[in-house]
Amino acid sequence: MHTTTWSVEIFIGEHDGKTRAEARLSTELSAVTLTGWGIARLNPADPEVPEIGSELAAARALADLAHQLLETAAVDIGAVTRKPVHLTH
Repeated sequence: MHTTTWSVEIFIGEHDGKTRAEARLSTELSAVTLTGWGIARLNPADPEVPEIGSELAAARALADLAHQLLETAAVDIGAVTRKPVHLTH
């Protein structure tokens, strides 16, 4: 069995009262790096808990990354099969 490594790095920062996350996927197989983005905003009525903003922004960045990976797979399948492909999760 051959195992490959795919790495995801998540970068989280605060800017203009928003928590922003960037999730980068890199693989051994491709020179292409996919990047997902996520943002979280604090509701003024809620207490400030920075960890929650980071969790939400990171989750949204990973969800965006997952969507992009599905789209990339659909394009690759379509190139091989020469048929339209629509993938869902």
